[in-house]
Amino acid sequence: MQLSDSDQAEIDTARGQSASTRRATVPALEAMLFAPIPVLDHGFVRAIDYMGDDTAVVQAARVSYGRGTRKVSEDEGLIRYLMRHRHSTPFEMCEIKFHVKLPIFVARQWIRHRTANVNEYSARYSVMDREFYVPAPEHLAAQSASNRQGRGAVLAGDEAAEVLSLLREDAERNYTHYEHMLNEGEADPARRGLARELARMNLTLNTYTQWYWKTDLHNLFHFLSLRADPHAQYEIRAYAEAMMDMVRAWVPACFRAFEEYRLGAASFSASMLAVLRRMLAGEAVEQPGSGLSKREWAEMMAVLGR
Repeated sequence: MQLSDSDQAEIDTARGQSASTRRATVPALEAMLFAPIPVLDHGFVRAIDYMGDDTAVVQAARVSYGRGTRKVSEDEGLIRYLMRHRHSTPFEMCEIKFHVKLPIFVARQWIRHRTANVNEYSARYSVMDREFYVPAPEHLAAQSASNRQGRGAVLAGDEAAEVLSLLREDAERNYTHYEHMLNEGEADPARRGLARELARMNLTLNTYTQWYWKTDLHNLFHFLSLRADPHAQYEIRAYAEAMMDMVRAWVPACFRAFEEYRLGAASFSASMLAVLRRMLAGEAVEQPGSGLSKREWAEMMAVLGR
């Protein structure tokens, strides 16, 4: 990831400023504010602003006036109870805003989470940068034969080289045509350039865009539970993993509960529980007589490590 001189100057200025406040602040996150965490080849994610901390969740649950005099262990116990029993509104009292630079195809997947406030860089008003995402060789995989949404074996040799070449060539060619259609900065003032809102449609989906993305902690945890999952697409998972480092610094008690009851946990359906009870009673249960589909059975056995 490379930053322009102006971008770096803006970051340095922001990180050099400070202000006194009566609001709760988190030193660990304060130390990370505005600093970009590199993701993929040209992308990044950085925390811009936040509201609330672990205590805000506890305060909302108890509807108290202040931080109170309860022990930290009591507060963490309440947070774990709230997470365990899926109480959502106390976690909605905390919010965070990220600045993200990401490929357009990742943004289109990300925007499916409709529980955030989003403002994206507009190619109607500004010219897109000449930056494209090209996968590292280890992430260049064939289509999975068993999962329509997943990847299979990694490509290698001439096959991989051809794909990488096509990705680069298509992105470069289309961006060159994009610049030509805009006719901005060219020596032919007589030729009128195409409107930016039309010229942009020729860009490839691996072109980088940027946005500000603000959400509350409850919906952020939902996003992370899906996008940091090992089955999530690698490119969006890379962003989720970078964001988790900031969330861990921001609300450590909430994040520990999230890891315990969401990330590291598994849920069983009523039918799965019935099968598990039969197994615990000593019955030898097999998939054909379990009442579960082959896929459900495989998922249950994977959770049980069998």
